Formats: sequence, C-alpha cells, structure tokens
Amino acid sequence: VAHVSDFGTAKFLNPDSSNRTGFVGTFGYSAPELAYTMEVNEKCDVYSFGVLTLEILFGMHPGDVVTSLWQQPSQSAMDITLDNMPLIDKVDQRLPHPTNTIVKEVASMIRVAMYCLIESPRSRPTMEQVCKELVVSKSS
Repeated sequence: VAHVSDFGTAKFLNPDSSNRTGFVGTFGYSAPELAYTMEVNEKCDVYSFGVLTLEILFGMHPGDVVTSLWQQPSQSAMDITLDNMPLIDKVDQRLPHPTNTIVKEVASMIRVAMYCLIESPRSRPTMEQVCKELVVSKSS
C-alpha cells in the first residue's frame, strides 16, 4: 500500500514561522536531509515522488534500491542492480508482463525516479524537469 502525504508542503509553509521541534513526515518517504535541516522545499517533494513512483512500480517500498544508489554513486541509475538483477526485473510481478514498447517507458520511469532520489538535493531534478522527461519518454 502506497502512502501519500506531505506532497506540496513546501508551498504552504512560511519558512520564517515554525513551531516544529522534531521531524515531520513519513520515514522512508521523506527526503533524508529533513532529518538534520528541517528545511522543507521542492526538492523534498521530488525525493518523495521518486520513492512513491518506485513503490508503485516495484510493489514494495524501494528502501534497498535507495541504499544501492547511494552506495554506487559512479553508476548510472539504470545500471544499478539489486540482488544481481537489473532494476527493470524488479517490477512488481503482479503486473502484466510489459511489451517491448512499454518496457522502454517503464525503464524511463525508473530512471527518472532514481534521479529524484539522488542524495544531494541540489542534484535532484525539479518536478518540471521530471514531467518533461516523462512526457518525452512517452512520445518516443
């Protein structure tokens, strides 16, 4: 079951007025920098989008994938494997087996989601970039 919350929070919070004294959000879905900066911004939503996208595609929380990404920063997102399997092979087996055309789209979605999970917030794409990339991959 996917858990969606806190998306778009950055828009509604006034950075100068806060009564928060601890972490706010859902562990595993919130950007890691929130644990030490408590600064909510668009890049936090981008991170959560990446987690949720992979959870939908894999049928489970992608925690191991995130860990693998951070441990292998020199690899591209699509080259990362989990249990010696390419990520595309981790797609939820309850879903119908995708055709070749759809495999390319799913691979593109995984790649975009992985870029959303880059540890450094500055290196993550914006949601506008994510949207454009998904539209381009759908039309090609």
